[in-house]
Amino acid sequence: MPINILMPALSPTMEKGNLAKWLKKEGDKVKSGDVIAEIETDKATMEVEAIDEGTIAKILVPEGTQDVPVNDVIAVLAGEGEDVKAAGSAKPSASAAPPKAAEAPAAVPAPAPAAPKVAPPPAAAAAPQAAAPAAQSNGHGGRVFSSPLARRLAKDAGIDVAMVTGTGPHGRVVARDVEQAKSGKGLKAPAAAPSGAPAIAPTMSDKQILSLFEPGSYDIVPHDGMRRTIAQRLTASIQNVPHFYLTIDCDIGKLLAAREEINAAAPKDKEKKPLYKISVNDFVIKAMAVALQKIPNCNVSWTESGMVKHHHSDVGVAVAMPGGLITPIIRKAETKTLSTISNEMKDFAARARSRKLKPEEYQGGTTAVSNLGMYGISHFTAVINPPHATILAVGTSEERPVVRGGKIEIAHMMSVTLSCDHRAIDGALGAELIGAFKQLIENPVMMMV
Repeated sequence: MPINILMPALSPTMEKGNLAKWLKKEGDKVKSGDVIAEIETDKATMEVEAIDEGTIAKILVPEGTQDVPVNDVIAVLAGEGEDVKAAGSAKPSASAAPPKAAEAPAAVPAPAPAAPKVAPPPAAAAAPQAAAPAAQSNGHGGRVFSSPLARRLAKDAGIDVAMVTGTGPHGRVVARDVEQAKSGKGLKAPAAAPSGAPAIAPTMSDKQILSLFEPGSYDIVPHDGMRRTIAQRLTASIQNVPHFYLTIDCDIGKLLAAREEINAAAPKDKEKKPLYKISVNDFVIKAMAVALQKIPNCNVSWTESGMVKHHHSDVGVAVAMPGGLITPIIRKAETKTLSTISNEMKDFAARARSRKLKPEEYQGGTTAVSNLGMYGISHFTAVINPPHATILAVGTSEERPVVRGGKIEIAHMMSVTLSCDHRAIDGALGAELIGAFKQLIENPVMMMV
């Protein structure tokens, strides 16, 4: 019997992928473990291995095809002793594996003017709305009946199941109804706001936005998967996570001197090149990791059921790449030397820009660092990337006049801004964390203790 090769889900947030390249052609024999194709996700390009042995009978999705849904049949494999031509001409059977809608909500297209917008949060972020119970008010004094799967899908997508029109027996909300609701279809009109309630401005449709510009004065560049994912995650974060910000100035004179000494003493390889070159950002990563260990109540993630307190400081570092950004993670950063952090970051940055990172290298983490100092930005605020509860925005280091002992002196100063999730971290606690960071970054020898 022919074996269907399906578009795999290469990460928990993947709904669709681009079939970048076939490494095998029709008629080629493959063994389990052979790399047969390259798939582009929203963050990386990954290799796909064959699970079964046989001969490629038919390639159904040509290379270069974009937005292939997860679990779609992309090729047919003829098993051992099976007629390859017959397997290739047979109509592929539907996959028994359901799409992983419960794991990652699909990108939501711009809604039509009459449809209310439903913006699902990212899979990694906890939805602010609790799952609807089996019997839930529908806003009209009645009860909403829904299947357990439909409730779970609705919770993952951040949709109020009471707003979904049910098409199951006796109006029961079933899984297909939630799938329709993700694209803004099959939703009930919201109940009228009570008198005196503030009105919410409706979201403009694509057509309405384009009508504001002169025809022919613009080009439309379709969003790729990465840009849609970034938009969804950050929109959900700023809407659902109550941010507050703490800014502090750090004197990094001692750090710059230590950096120069460390780099000068770096061992050389056979070609007389240093084995590492420490950057200011490497110190920042280490200082943030150690600061979280000193203030462990900040090394947390918020969930509706309880606070997740992390044992180690896994620091994500924002890396710019064509079309977006990604945050590879330095795991257990508090335990690593500056040279190890430096070399890991160089490797991550190079592979990130070529989209070669593995999902486990950029998913999770307990905090993040975003550094725009190299662009001359003095200070800025960054959006928290759930499940993190903090992110540190780092500005440029520059010489500034400071007052010490009643005298004006010139010092190398760097401004940093800590964004905190107020659900998990209160103001005083956040101040303790940024204070611990300042102490470490100004006295880098303390990071080594």
